[in-house]
Amino acid sequence: MSSLTIATRESRLALWQAEHVKSLLEQRGHQVSLLGMTTLGDQILDRALSKVGGKGLFVKELEVALADGRADLAVHSLKDVPMELPDGFSLGCVMEREDPRDAFVSNRYAGLASLPHAAVVGSSSLRRMALLRAARPDLRIEPLRGNLDTRLRKLDDGLYDAIVLAAAGLKRLGLKDRIRATFEPVEMLPAAGQGALGIEVLSTRQDVIDALAPLVHQNTWLAVSAERAVSRAMGGSCSMPLAAFATLNAGTLTIDAAWGDPEGVLELVSVRASAPVVDLSSAATLGTLVAADLRARVLAKGGSIASA
Repeated sequence: MSSLTIATRESRLALWQAEHVKSLLEQRGHQVSLLGMTTLGDQILDRALSKVGGKGLFVKELEVALADGRADLAVHSLKDVPMELPDGFSLGCVMEREDPRDAFVSNRYAGLASLPHAAVVGSSSLRRMALLRAARPDLRIEPLRGNLDTRLRKLDDGLYDAIVLAAAGLKRLGLKDRIRATFEPVEMLPAAGQGALGIEVLSTRQDVIDALAPLVHQNTWLAVSAERAVSRAMGGSCSMPLAAFATLNAGTLTIDAAWGDPEGVLELVSVRASAPVVDLSSAATLGTLVAADLRARVLAKGGSIASA
């Protein structure tokens, strides 16, 4: 038994996730407390993340708490974790994935096809913008920042005809009824790591890694390792309109990746590949190969990876 402190953002969803991990660790005999923190990403709500430093703004303060000993682990939505962690930090655990899909949320319309011409859809994700424009070029895609409750409130205030959110967050907070439709991956490919929880630790804290071992879901970790490798090899961050989603079946990992143009000028570029995987390294190798194929196809169509 050990005493552990979890660093977490203070949004309702982040606290739910931290409490979930706390409960699982307590069931295994550990004493666990939470250290709630407000990150820079939570404070800057008037600009797109891609313009102010990316998703790392959601984890930096938590990493400082790990480094100075105020916390032993930090719980993140894995899709918010930068593809390259700072020296001395690592993922100590990836837990079983919730629903990885995107959700269509609207008070008036049943799905994307039901939206009228030039309807206003809220999303600040370049990936979602690109995929939405590929499916419905007529839509007006408007920025949407803030935590989950804030985004829903903006929809309820009539600022949007619909918004697109991660289904996992809505389900975790008991808001499944707000989902009017879910996008299957063939319709809207998820972001790397979407729906999974990642737990960050100091690389030297083997004691914490050992404590987290019973929470690891190996199949999820293999899948997201491939997805994150795609994004890493593409230079991916929230400033790139990139999607990557992998599934594991009988030891074979299949990964789909897509690059889109948020402005809707260039055609959507997609790649799929499959290979047997036995560990995180072979999963990441497959992701890197997929990224190389995707990059070549994007450049062949006149896309610019560097400016994406």
